[in-house]
Amino acid sequence: MTEPTRIPERSGTAFKLPAGALLQVIDPKGVQVADLLAFNAADVGEAISSGRTFDYAETIYLTTGHTLYSNRSRAMLEIVADDVGRHDFLLTPCSYDTFRHFYPDKPLHRGCFGNLAEALAPYGVTEDMIPCAFNCFMNVPVNGATGKLEVLPPISKPGDKIVFRAAMDLVIGLTACSAYSSNGGSFKPIDYRVVA
Repeated sequence: MTEPTRIPERSGTAFKLPAGALLQVIDPKGVQVADLLAFNAADVGEAISSGRTFDYAETIYLTTGHTLYSNRSRAMLEIVADDVGRHDFLLTPCSYDTFRHFYPDKPLHRGCFGNLAEALAPYGVTEDMIPCAFNCFMNVPVNGATGKLEVLPPISKPGDKIVFRAAMDLVIGLTACSAYSSNGGSFKPIDYRVVA
């Protein structure tokens, strides 16, 4: 098996993923989030959709056996293995505005939004086309009584991974998240591997 590709801390990448291929997203050092986006490679107007996915899964806690759907209600990625079992599909990629809002005493950073925008631009994806990401390993419990969200450190351990199978030819955007609270206050790389 090929060695995984490393995404350095606080950065991102984009690549094509053919239908039927497996995508392994790996947390090599533990407690690190990876924002994942998917677009139809033949028409980037079709993108991953949290709303459609929640509708069909009937849960916000997505794991092995669940499918991530597009804004056109078509299957994009099937989760075929998951070492962690806790991910987020509620919160949008962090940006300069996120940092101004939540971290006013910290240096500004373009965050996952900026990293995704730059990586996906060669594929024809503009900033306004970036939807809510599937945030691998992000730990966002929801208070059942009030609906309040809390961002806690991921429970992922070094080497933990989540594995997706592509249901169509895709363009994938993937990051090593840049937000302090999402990653327990530290920043680490994310690895990924494509298995055809």
